Amino acid sequence: MTATERASRIKVLVFDVDGVLTDGTLWFIPTGKDANAQPVAVETKGFSAHDGLGIAIGRTAGLKVAIVTKRQSDTVAVRMRDLKIDYVYQGQHFKMRAVQEICTKEGITLDEVAYVGDDVIDLPVMNHVGLAIAVANARPQVKQMAHWTTTNLPGQGAGRDAIEFILEAQGKLASAMATYLDEANEGKVADIGQGGM
Repeated sequence: MTATERASRIKVLVFDVDGVLTDGTLWFIPTGKDANAQPVAVETKGFSAHDGLGIAIGRTAGLKVAIVTKRQSDTVAVRMRDLKIDYVYQGQHFKMRAVQEICTKEGITLDEVAYVGDDVIDLPVMNHVGLAIAVANARPQVKQMAHWTTTNLPGQGAGRDAIEFILEAQGKLASAMATYLDEANEGKVADIGQGGM
């Protein structure tokens, strides 16, 4: 089965975060010391507005979007809330459990799930889903397992690549994009999330 045929069946797109929706860089901003005089810092990271708008376009076309990440971050929680992500799973050491839970909630099979990853921690999920996607600079083992690889780098439009590939395979990309080109749809667009803002 080709990657396009696999993409045509996808109902839920799951992203890893670090190294997929971000470039993998983690910034730590010192905020003082805790009660034991140990340094305390806030973790922050950057996200692409292109990916954000892509997620909103995907949601317009009926695609459910999820993130499953090993790390726990308030920055991620805020960005995912702004994007109105359907499922947010942070602190997941065993990502497959979260993906299976999403399938149960949606009443779908793993064949109807796409997963975008970059590193070996993503391989157990990528090995079981219908469409495994690697970002452009993913580890060699990840690219080897992937059915499709993005053109753009993580944190620079890789997420948008994945969404547009799936929607194109389903014949939904043009109509989803048209929603954003038609000023008459302004109210509908505003309700999908902040996307690229």
